[in-house]
Amino acid sequence: MIGRIAFGVASLLVTAAAQAQSLPSVGVEATTDERRRGLSWSEGRASVSGDAALTLGMVDLDARVAALRGSVRHDGADAVADLGAAIGGDVGPFALRGRAIGHVFAGAARGMDYAEFGGDARYTLGSVELTAGALYAPPQRAIGGSNLYLSAQAVAGLPMTPFTLIGGVGRSSGAVDDAARADRLRPGGTYVDWRLGVEHVTGPLTLAIDYVGTDLTDDRAVAPIGDRRHSGDRILGRARFAF
Repeated sequence: MIGRIAFGVASLLVTAAAQAQSLPSVGVEATTDERRRGLSWSEGRASVSGDAALTLGMVDLDARVAALRGSVRHDGADAVADLGAAIGGDVGPFALRGRAIGHVFAGAARGMDYAEFGGDARYTLGSVELTAGALYAPPQRAIGGSNLYLSAQAVAGLPMTPFTLIGGVGRSSGAVDDAARADRLRPGGTYVDWRLGVEHVTGPLTLAIDYVGTDLTDDRAVAPIGDRRHSGDRILGRARFAF
């Protein structure tokens, strides 16, 4: 199923790029740790990624490939490709968006691919942007059940400066069919993650520092893929160049 989703999204990207009047946005990024929802996907080590995005009418298409460096969490995967499609519009003061994402892993010893579906609502007031969202991964063998991620984020640009402040919190929960595989995205069960950061944008270059963490109580490595290492509080550095 995931392979078909990935192929479908990739085909949409190629077709849309051919039809679009403008080129897609493209960027490359380096980070000191590829963390998602407070958990390291790159063994606590530096990672590089590339991304592309294209808007075609009401449809947003995007793709991102990131190095995972033999991630224990993803059964030895060397890289992940996130392929997404979204559609949205404005309802009163809110910008609403529905989204589907396929996560395809390269180099994993076993099938690790999975998909998520959901959406978000964004409200903008002056230089402040507030977003609440939910992503649901229906029951899949690769993640040992289902996974629901609820999140809230605030982004505030500082007037007359190139700085932007970012703060967010999320909660991961779900049903369990296979406890070992469910630990992959939710080590030990339901948990909360947070992020505080600042970005500095100069032309195509974005430099950022983030403080991320979770409420997981220990950092034990739980075999085979429920790895709690690198899930504690950490300060990360990021640099992104957009073409």
